[in-house]
Amino acid sequence: MEFAASATFRRRQGHAHRPRRRIDRARRAARRRGRARFGAGYLAHRHDGGRRAADQRPDQGFEGYRFAGYTIYDALANWDLSSATKASEIVPGLATSWTVDPTDKKRWTIKLRQGVRFHDGSPFNADAVIWNCDKIFNDKSPQYDPKQAAQVAARIPSLESYRKLDDATVEYRTKVVNGLFPYELSYMFFSSPAQFQAVGKDWAAFAVKPSGTGPFKVASFVPREKLELLRNDDYWNRSRVPKLDRVLLLPMPEASTRTAALLSGQVDWIEVPAPDAIEKLKSAGMTIVLNTYPHNWGWQLSMIDGSPWLDVRVRKAANLAIDREALKTLLGGTMAVAKGHVQPTHPWFGTSSFDIRYDPAEAKRLLAEAGYGPGKPVQARIAISTSGSGQMQPLQMNEFIQQQLKEVGIEIDFEVYEWNALTNVSRLTADAPEMTARKISGINVSRGFGDPYLGFTRLFDSHYGPPRGGNWGKLKDEVLDSYLGKSIASFDPAEQTEALRQAHTRMVDQAYWVWVAHDLNPRAMNPKVQGFVQAQSWFQDLTPVSMK
Repeated sequence: MEFAASATFRRRQGHAHRPRRRIDRARRAARRRGRARFGAGYLAHRHDGGRRAADQRPDQGFEGYRFAGYTIYDALANWDLSSATKASEIVPGLATSWTVDPTDKKRWTIKLRQGVRFHDGSPFNADAVIWNCDKIFNDKSPQYDPKQAAQVAARIPSLESYRKLDDATVEYRTKVVNGLFPYELSYMFFSSPAQFQAVGKDWAAFAVKPSGTGPFKVASFVPREKLELLRNDDYWNRSRVPKLDRVLLLPMPEASTRTAALLSGQVDWIEVPAPDAIEKLKSAGMTIVLNTYPHNWGWQLSMIDGSPWLDVRVRKAANLAIDREALKTLLGGTMAVAKGHVQPTHPWFGTSSFDIRYDPAEAKRLLAEAGYGPGKPVQARIAISTSGSGQMQPLQMNEFIQQQLKEVGIEIDFEVYEWNALTNVSRLTADAPEMTARKISGINVSRGFGDPYLGFTRLFDSHYGPPRGGNWGKLKDEVLDSYLGKSIASFDPAEQTEALRQAHTRMVDQAYWVWVAHDLNPRAMNPKVQGFVQAQSWFQDLTPVSMK
């Protein structure tokens, strides 16, 4: 099956406009080998050639995890992606269980799944777990990779130490009592120590010939051209052995190119069709799939001294200046209107007194009260991307918001990055020299909230600034910190939910971000594609997909 996706290229290096000949060459070769033409995949790659696309730490954000992560690898805890009608939750993966010591709640015992083998045939066991942990957390180990550590360690900030108890058991110790720790287990993939040795102890070589435990194996990988996946007939979860023999993942960064490829039959599935092409695709008989998922698109604001966003009245005015329903129309209905960090139907939403809505008159009143007016506009610069994982249509959307904010007295200009460069910016802090020199006071990086740490703690808790977390703006609110601390310290789901409701109420009442949209994750596919379930998740399962 062949898949065209919105992989990003570093435009100023000239890659974005040249993939067609190489894609056609890969496609012809695929058809000669008789594979099903699926057209549904993602080649996660970097401006340095995408060498990490197929190792256990895919780049390009969660779209990289989606197509070059959970397809090839497993985590100790995997995500249940089988339902389109309920939020995805973690389930046992390479671990069969995780339990906390009732007398020492920083000590977790993790039982490992027996009989699992990596794609190269070597066994998965406790030694492999420790080896992979050292790769991320032990900079003295020969397999340590700082680039992998930069992404993975920030997603597992609670882990303090780890050790083998026996071949089937490991112990993890956390830095603090953390009832939400099992979610962190889902973000670290396990690669084969034997294959690392076989390719010369070189992560760049491993990326070309990787070995995980996932439902697909890598048949071939050509950076910036293709990633070809082969069914793993020996996958340990027999209910998820893929129905397709092969999947071919092709990078097509331009929405118009993807649309043309689908309409011409060159591919069978595309990610993120252009909003203005959706009706054309429908009329051609293509299937359009939409679903809510834990996605947030907005501006994360700087809270350092001198930031134009320190006054809550200015932050509220910016939120009130945006006509989100008009933006939804502009995007062809492929977004849901944001009323906060999570949707109003979400259990964590709470009871905020500030209603995020379109009210330009109230926005102007608040700005006047804060000392701004026609002769004295608020001025701010936001770092944005040209495209990227979960970024929807960032240029079009940001230009729309820029115009609307200008109408109430907030003048915005943009610092434009390619996607991987912007993710690197998000790992700095607002007071980093690179940010202050450019007078950047906000970043537009889409965020997920599939679990409490990912959605709330790492972004809003003052203890989780980069590189430990994602509090780029250096927000510090002791009241909010206390709610988030309660959510982590409790092992009772009801107590956790109540603390998260209080935290979200505080976030919205203080308008700490400019919240705009929740993506509906549009996909377009040939009607021959069968069996796909669009989970309420950033991640998707390709194993049940077949071709009619």
